[in-house]
Amino acid sequence: MRSALKQSRKFTLPESRYAETEKTQTLLIIGAGVMQVPAIKIARAMGLRTVVTDYNPHAPGMTLADIPVVMSTRDVQGTIRIARETHAKYPIRGCLTVGTDASVTVAAVCEALGLPGIRTDAAERATDKIKMRSAFLSAGVPSPKFCGVWTLSEAEMALADIGLPAVIKPADNMGARGVKKISKEWELETAFREAKAASTSGGVILEEFMPGDELSIDVLIFDGRPVFSVVADRIIRHPPYFVEIGHILPSAKPPDQQDAAVALTVQGCRALGITQGAAKSDIKLTPAGPKIGELAARLSGGFMSGYTCPAATGVEIIRAAIEIALGRTPSDLRPTLQQVSVERSIIPPPGRVLSVGGQEEVRRMPGVVELFVDVKEGDLISPPKSNLDKAGHVIVVGPDRESALRLAEEALARIQIEIGAPTVLGWDEIRTAARARFGAVCTACKECDGKACAGQVPGVGGVGTGETFMDNFRAWRQLRLELRTIHEVKEVHSEIELFGLTLRHPILAAPMTGTSTNMGGVLTEEEFTDYFIRGMADTGCIPMVGDGASINKYQIILDVAARYDGWAIPIFKPRADEEELRKRFDLAREVGCPAVGMDIDAANFITMQKKGVAVEAKTPDQLRDYIRYSGRPFILKGIMTPDQAELAMKVGASAIVVSNHGGRVLDHMPSTASVLPGIASHVKTLKGQNARRSMKIFVDGGIRTGDDALKALALGADAVLVGRPLMIAAVGGKAEGVSLYVRRMEKELRKAMLLTGCANIGAASGKILHTNC
Repeated sequence: MRSALKQSRKFTLPESRYAETEKTQTLLIIGAGVMQVPAIKIARAMGLRTVVTDYNPHAPGMTLADIPVVMSTRDVQGTIRIARETHAKYPIRGCLTVGTDASVTVAAVCEALGLPGIRTDAAERATDKIKMRSAFLSAGVPSPKFCGVWTLSEAEMALADIGLPAVIKPADNMGARGVKKISKEWELETAFREAKAASTSGGVILEEFMPGDELSIDVLIFDGRPVFSVVADRIIRHPPYFVEIGHILPSAKPPDQQDAAVALTVQGCRALGITQGAAKSDIKLTPAGPKIGELAARLSGGFMSGYTCPAATGVEIIRAAIEIALGRTPSDLRPTLQQVSVERSIIPPPGRVLSVGGQEEVRRMPGVVELFVDVKEGDLISPPKSNLDKAGHVIVVGPDRESALRLAEEALARIQIEIGAPTVLGWDEIRTAARARFGAVCTACKECDGKACAGQVPGVGGVGTGETFMDNFRAWRQLRLELRTIHEVKEVHSEIELFGLTLRHPILAAPMTGTSTNMGGVLTEEEFTDYFIRGMADTGCIPMVGDGASINKYQIILDVAARYDGWAIPIFKPRADEEELRKRFDLAREVGCPAVGMDIDAANFITMQKKGVAVEAKTPDQLRDYIRYSGRPFILKGIMTPDQAELAMKVGASAIVVSNHGGRVLDHMPSTASVLPGIASHVKTLKGQNARRSMKIFVDGGIRTGDDALKALALGADAVLVGRPLMIAAVGGKAEGVSLYVRRMEKELRKAMLLTGCANIGAASGKILHTNC
């Protein structure tokens, strides 16, 4: 029985399948994954003994190898050690890889054993994108303007120099991992984090975005000259990411464009020092001419060298690459076929895989070369961000481009991957995840009552003693609901009409911002806003979103809202700078937000002071002007007295929020629950005096359950706002966490409505509250 070599200082070589003879030569192949399987099979068919290394002992190529060795493809010194020990028993005549970034390992082995190949420094230039771009720049090879960066501040300076749009990517990874287009300045922070996380060295490269179609090219170099090339059209989708959903070989581009792209690839090879072996390039056909996007010292992945090239041309390009690696002149490379081969990725919608079927039917289809299905029942499918985020691939061949594309679509349609809802974490799991991410910022308490975070402003707590925050929470808990179960109500309706919208329930997300200042930077502003909007939309309701001290933060928040057709209500700070306020109203109107507002209680907010942003109390005339200018229903947040509510109604506010800013602006204030009845009563009286007056009343502060929401409605509110628990939900469970928490509140609300005899939201009144609390 064959066994893999173990990673230790001394290795015991397993016996080869056959003894060394003059006709049997040994080939070292780095990698045993799906992309390397064709190379292993072809080498075996050529009569070669195959030594194959991979960190995964269960990789598909390991069972095909004569001598399988468990070793990381990136472990250069470990691979050299194994190669030398193997070489002593079975002299290795060549070394190569296909479709994976192990070029440095291959080059180092070739140097150590004196095998044909390129120098290690050339392989490093073909692997590290910063070194690659520098070599292209020195040699005058057309490629994008770039800058290597290590920190966010360096990336910000580079972006200012390169301009928008730009592309950010890890300096040393493949498969489009961590690669993202940046169209606006505020997108840089999140994109930088993703690129940095995908970089093995920590290096990141920022470069100009190149418009145009893209070609994928494989070239064979022998004795310093190109001997074969093949060109395919790449299909890139899912912006702002660069996910290749397939390719078509041969390319349909005009011959002169293809020739220019091949010539550019060869020029790039010379600049990097690739004089022997294979090279793979991605070429952008920009308005200014072809430019190199990437160039690697190996044959391509993406099933091109192993499948679509031989299917379309009849040329076994991997066989020729093996011959070059052995120092032989490559065999006849003249195409024997003139067909079109298409590879298409299988990308189901997001969710949990319930079942997979149709594979055998697809494999029986005439023209289907191969089918790979990489998911199984129970797997979670996420929206694709790189070339690794796919459920499989289908490869077909046809007599012409049209028939091959049609066959690929038919094959995809027959693959049956049933998708269900993803498994949602429980609230305790979400709190645990949030606590781990927050660290000392927030302990994600079982009851978010303000005790553990008292005085943490900036932060998530209440200002000063934190009593206002704590009183908010206690006030709702002190109220009691009266059970009424003898009534005609069989079904409850929690829907509300708000600003022309029909919402499924009256539980809105409170405006929150300052992910760096208040939340320790565990999320970017973009991520936090996205989770809020998506999570609330999933529950059939709308969030309010905040406006922080940073001058351009509102752009980030409203640009995210624009992705969802303006499904958010922005609440802006009472800035003293009138021009800045108007910019915010303008963008909200442009994005399509159904309403806007101002948290006037932030007139002396500490986080605004720390950032040097001037805020102020607003006069009635100023508020009238803002309301007119905004052209939207206008919400005034921070009303705590009946006379202030009356002023809000007089200036034309469409709604007020009874709020003490979660106890974050002034210590020792009354709870929102204690002042709500008086404000609601006064507003009701004003409406009775003037039928044309109409103003909704919302309330926030310490509301944690559906029962709390019903108590607020009974005291006169039209809707409630929830803040800190949804922050915890977003940090611990993303959009799904937000949805889970609000759905739980909605379920509690509907249960409480039924048990108190409230058929709809309007039926909630003081009579359902126990008066002797």
